[in-house]
Amino acid sequence: MPTTNRTKKKQGKDTAVQGTNDSSVVSKVSAAAQGYFKDDFLQRFVCKVARRAPLINRGYYVRWRAVDHCVRRFLQVTATCTNRQILSLGAGFDSLYFRLHADGALDRVVVFEVDFPDVTRRKAALIDSNVTLKGMLDPHEPSSAGPVLVSSSRYRLLGVDVREEKQVEEALCAAGLDWAAPTLILSEVVLTYMETQRSDAVISWAAKLLPQSVFVMYEQIHPHDAFGRIMQEHFVKLNSTLHALQQYPDTSAQRRRFLDKGWDQCVCLDMNDFYLGLVPEEERGRVESLEPFDEYEEWHQKCSHYFILTASRGCLTAPALLAHPPVSPVPPINPCWSPTVLNMQTLPVFMEGLGMASTSVSPGQLLLTGGSSRGGRGAASRILLRGQEGWRSVSVEASADLGVRLHHTATALPGGGVLVLGGRSSPLSPTRGLFRVTVGPLEGGDAVKVNVEQLVCTGDPPPPRWRHTATVVRHKGRNFLCIFGGKNKSVAVLGDVFFLDLDQQHWTEIPVEGAAPEPRHSHSACSYNGGLVMFGGLNRRGVLLGDTVLLRPTEGGFIWERINVQPSPVPRYSHCAHVCGQKLVLVGGVWLHSDGVPGVVVIDMETCSSVEFSLNTSSVPWPLMLQSFCSELTGPEELILVGGGGNCFSFGTHWNPQIVSLDLRPALG
Repeated sequence: MPTTNRTKKKQGKDTAVQGTNDSSVVSKVSAAAQGYFKDDFLQRFVCKVARRAPLINRGYYVRWRAVDHCVRRFLQVTATCTNRQILSLGAGFDSLYFRLHADGALDRVVVFEVDFPDVTRRKAALIDSNVTLKGMLDPHEPSSAGPVLVSSSRYRLLGVDVREEKQVEEALCAAGLDWAAPTLILSEVVLTYMETQRSDAVISWAAKLLPQSVFVMYEQIHPHDAFGRIMQEHFVKLNSTLHALQQYPDTSAQRRRFLDKGWDQCVCLDMNDFYLGLVPEEERGRVESLEPFDEYEEWHQKCSHYFILTASRGCLTAPALLAHPPVSPVPPINPCWSPTVLNMQTLPVFMEGLGMASTSVSPGQLLLTGGSSRGGRGAASRILLRGQEGWRSVSVEASADLGVRLHHTATALPGGGVLVLGGRSSPLSPTRGLFRVTVGPLEGGDAVKVNVEQLVCTGDPPPPRWRHTATVVRHKGRNFLCIFGGKNKSVAVLGDVFFLDLDQQHWTEIPVEGAAPEPRHSHSACSYNGGLVMFGGLNRRGVLLGDTVLLRPTEGGFIWERINVQPSPVPRYSHCAHVCGQKLVLVGGVWLHSDGVPGVVVIDMETCSSVEFSLNTSSVPWPLMLQSFCSELTGPEELILVGGGGNCFSFGTHWNPQIVSLDLRPALG
């Protein structure tokens, strides 16, 4: 019978899904090679080893850690059972059996693996051709016919399509699965590639036929925000559509899914909850010290778009394999949400950039420095000018090079000019030097002359850093630049404070009373009443902060004061902040557990209250990622947002293509 187009299309999709196994195992090998976890067997299933970026290594570490946590916990709680089983659906080239065998953890345990026949034939051939792998199987076990490609006393490899329930059931019976024994069913990014009706059927089938079991699943969630959109498009391009996301978009929906399909109990955590709540702090410290790293926004986004789930039945219902963290990494917040939605509008200026710094140098004139774009890390500055016909970008003729720098600060000085400090070209290469930038007038043509002068200051300067804040404050009638926090290549988070006398160009000490705020980076700080107001950031443990802190002038210096804002704003970092009268306006950034683009929160400094506002993004290019971006007030109630985006794990880098304006009038009242 001739092959139909529909059959060819199905075969093509199946081949594409099988291809995700190959890329996944290469990434796992990379993470293991860098010391994220120990696995001496994965590399034996890979023809060519490739080193992945630190972000990819961390992502595969947390995936490995979550699955390993559940498997080890299952073996622990079933230690007294006479017979135990692990059934891995869509196992691919996973090395679970060999790792457990090497650890001596297979006492009274049989591991069953099921995957496409083509995948399992390749795996069986690799096992057969490798002395080490083959030596971990029983040499005298007779081979089985049919779908059972490898048969050992503790390991059975079956080549059968997981979607074909009857065939899977028959193959497992032939391979000796004990349907009444305590069984861990493992699905690691497998079911989502099936049509949802079929994956639901697998979940129901497992609950029905395995009454003493626990189902462990690792998959994607949150399809509708910017990262989720890019994630979905990536898999569509690979011809491996993520189906379950539409019907089950979050952890609550996945939990209801399993309870509705016959499971007695279900716990579902996104990977931020798992990593921050269930991975010990000492282990997190070990992992975070393995490679230079500065992709925090992308890391938290990746973790918020994947989950680990355990659903249990029968005797395995009481001893939970996956518990809710004893202390939530994100304390419960009940923000006040305004029903008003703030409107955004695209401006006809195309400009991309991540990690830039912006400064308003005069009305209708913005200076942009540093950052990276599709062309790489750029040192060229740019000017945005507002004329009668709107905004436009003009080039800059600079007297000197500011150097390549990301996540630096550019602070407008009271007497004119801009002070550029810090930044980095890579996590191992901080950008040194302090520069005063003066912007000249536009004298015909489309170029603005910019004078760049490196300042030589006396006193003890702060160590090089990035992701810090640099804010103008006043003490005894003089202007100072206050540097707080950030990070550098040797210290993950800084909590020190430095003052630069702007008139004397001298780093000096000023007495500061009160309890210093927690060390942090990627926070915000704005000049306020002669001091500054600080919000948010990331602390040493990688936990998002949502505190509001004042540095208030006193007769002798300054004093730190915390403001008890109620209701508490949603913690965030990598945001922008502006003071409008007695109101602190926070825009965008990264937060956890929420769909959509982080919007605007307005903190009233007089009443110590806050209101959150959502953004209407229907009129701007989507997806819109408000992280690693910059913003400036262009009027008393209007902001423009420039750049932003991020490296979306292995799914590609997104750049916000155009400048966007944000109407603050409804928020400022």
